[in-house]
Amino acid sequence: MIARRMSLALLAAALFWAMSPAACLAQGDRPTLRLVVGLAPGGSHDITARALAEKLRDLVNMTVVVENKPGAGQRLALNEVKRSAPDGRTLLIASNSPFVIFPHTFNRLDYDPVKDFTPIARLMVTESALAVGPKVAATNMKEFVAWAKANPRQANFGTPGAGTLPHFVGIMLGKAMGVDLAHVPYKGGAPAMADFQGGHLPIIINSLADMLEGHRAGRFRVLATTGARRSPLVPDVPTMRETGVDIVSQGAVWVYGPANMPADVVNRTNAALVKAVSMPDFQQRFTKYGMTVAPSTAAELAAMQAEELKRWEAPVKASGFKEDG
Repeated sequence: MIARRMSLALLAAALFWAMSPAACLAQGDRPTLRLVVGLAPGGSHDITARALAEKLRDLVNMTVVVENKPGAGQRLALNEVKRSAPDGRTLLIASNSPFVIFPHTFNRLDYDPVKDFTPIARLMVTESALAVGPKVAATNMKEFVAWAKANPRQANFGTPGAGTLPHFVGIMLGKAMGVDLAHVPYKGGAPAMADFQGGHLPIIINSLADMLEGHRAGRFRVLATTGARRSPLVPDVPTMRETGVDIVSQGAVWVYGPANMPADVVNRTNAALVKAVSMPDFQQRFTKYGMTVAPSTAAELAAMQAEELKRWEAPVKASGFKEDG
């Protein structure tokens, strides 16, 4: 009986996604699509989810709601989606860390990043950047290395948190420079930026999006970014690779559903998401936030996840960092 009900639910979901918006409207059928975000309101992933909700309401003719479930490094949200029915009506909007970093930092996770979820799409990418405040006498990476070596006790860098991509960028940077940079973790990018701009923190590695305004206003200096190419938002700032430090790191907005979603539902969900983020007004809005729209297929996301999971294993293990839990 349970299996039969599940089969009927999946069939209903497939039929729903197969319908045009007009057909759904004619039947008065307007079910709810949940976008579950594991981060607090106001951050880039939350803003992305809310912008998506606006577009998807018309594209799929559903009531689209954003549910914030911050805490435990996005794991509360992951488990919420993990427990949901694979009918395409509950989607996870997440960063890449829970899928490619946490498996290396936690001795035990209460989810399997591969078996418990269905990859649907990458929507956007963003990069981190290294910035220094006025107390650091450096205008470029060469001068920064010299300053850090001359002032090892002051070479403290802040990040949005332990186990985040900026944390490991800092570890890799310190090793490349031959300097023991001390990590100061915060509970998010906003408090880290507040201390940095308040002069309590000499160095920060954070999302470039959070640094654009202060850098342009001259309140601090962004010395390098972590992208493969220079960001068009700060074309005068080199990448770390350009400065001789072989580090490339991108954050991302990834979308997943529960395990065992039917392929046709995945494909239609992907098509709706890609159409939403490809709209010119959507792209223009997020370019200002330092984010680049870069949609993928479900298969491409699965391949990215596998590649990044492997790529981050060595630097994470070399750091010796482990999370509790």
